[in-house]
Amino acid sequence: MQALDDVRVLDLTHHIAGPYATRLLADLGADVIKVEKPGGDIARMLPPFKGGEPHPERSGLFFYLNCNKRSVVLDLREPAGKAALEALAKRSHIVVESFAPGTLDRLGVGLDFFRRINPSLPVVSISNFGQTGPYRDYRLSELTLYGFAGEMYSMGLTEREPVKMAGTAALFESGAAASVAIMAALWAAKRFGIGQHVDISLAETHFGGVDRRHATAIAYQFSGRKTIRAAGGGAGMPQGIYPCADGYVEFTNAALRPDRVDDMLGHPDWNQQPQFQDPVKRLDPYVIEEWNTYFLTWCLERTKREIWAEARRAKVLCGPLFSMEDLFEDEHFRGRGFWAHTRHPELGDVEFPGRPFIMGKGGWKLRRPAPLLGQHTEEVLREAGLDDATIAQVCAAGGAR
Repeated sequence: MQALDDVRVLDLTHHIAGPYATRLLADLGADVIKVEKPGGDIARMLPPFKGGEPHPERSGLFFYLNCNKRSVVLDLREPAGKAALEALAKRSHIVVESFAPGTLDRLGVGLDFFRRINPSLPVVSISNFGQTGPYRDYRLSELTLYGFAGEMYSMGLTEREPVKMAGTAALFESGAAASVAIMAALWAAKRFGIGQHVDISLAETHFGGVDRRHATAIAYQFSGRKTIRAAGGGAGMPQGIYPCADGYVEFTNAALRPDRVDDMLGHPDWNQQPQFQDPVKRLDPYVIEEWNTYFLTWCLERTKREIWAEARRAKVLCGPLFSMEDLFEDEHFRGRGFWAHTRHPELGDVEFPGRPFIMGKGGWKLRRPAPLLGQHTEEVLREAGLDDATIAQVCAAGGAR
C-alpha cells in the first residue's frame, strides 16, 4: 500500500515544472496517465541524451521527470482524441495541465469540458504568469523566471552581474510547489466534494517561495532596501567559498565564532596574532586579507572531506562543494539507499536519484521506468472502456502504439 494508490491523475503537463509535480504524486502510488501530443512532450528532446545524440526515448531529463507514469498519445484536435480524453476524465480524480492560457479552450477541452463531465473534478492549471492578468501571454524561461520572480539580484559577485541558480532548479522548485497545490485540491474534493480550478503561476511560486524572495520584496516595499550581492570567496575569517586540495569548501557565518574556528584550525600560532584576536580589527579588509592568506594555505593542504570533518568536530558551519561524481559515490547516500535502479528499453540500466524523503509507511516506490511515447495508449484506453474501433482511430490520429 502506498499513500496515493487510490488516486488517478490525468496529466496534461509538459516540459519540467508540471511533470515534476505529477511525478511526485506518481512516486507515492498515484496512477498518473500522461497524455502526450503526437510527437511527444517537448522534454523528450531536452538533454542530456544517452550517447550524446538527441533522441525522444533517450533523454535523461524526461526519464527522471516521468518515472512511474503511463504514456497515452492523443491528438486533441481530432474527435477521437477528445472522446478518449473524456473517457479518461470520467475515471480520474484530478486533472493537471500546463498549456498556455486559452489553449485548451481553443481545442474545445478547457475547463467547461471537464465541468460538463464531472462538476466535482478538480482541475489544476500551471502556466507562466497565471490564467488572467497583463502577463498571462508572456513567455518564460528558466533565466527570466528566476530574474523576474526569484532572488537573482542577490546571486553572484558584488562587482559582477547577477547569476541564476544552476540548471533548471527554479522550474523544479515551482514543480514542488505545484505538487502541494495539487494535493490540496485532491483533499478538498475528497473532503467537501468541491471541484476547484487551481490557477498556479510559476512566477508566483517564486515571489512567495522559500528562496528569500518574499522577504527581500517586502523589505524593498517598506524601506527601499536592496539586497547586496556579497563576494563569494574569502569575505570573512572565514566566510564564503575557498579552494582546497581537491575542490572547494564553503563557510557560512563562521567568523561569528572565532573560538570555534581556532579550534578547527588546531590553535595555530599565526591565528594568535593580536590583529586577528581584536574584534574591531577583524572587520578591517586588510586584516581579513592577511588572515585569508594563512587560511588558504591551511585549506590547500587538506581535502574537502578532511576540512568538513574538522569543521563538524569544532561546530563550524561548513560544507564541501561536491561534484556529481562525489555525490554518486558518497557513502552516506549509498548507505541510506538513496540511489534507485531500473532498466529502460532504450537507456538500459539506469541508476538515478530516488526517494526525496522517508515515510513511516506508504512512501516512495519505483514501479516502472519512464514510458516510451504512447507505450500504454491501448492499455489505458481499454481500461477506460473504449471499444477497439475507437482505440484504432485514436492510435491512427496520434501515431501512437
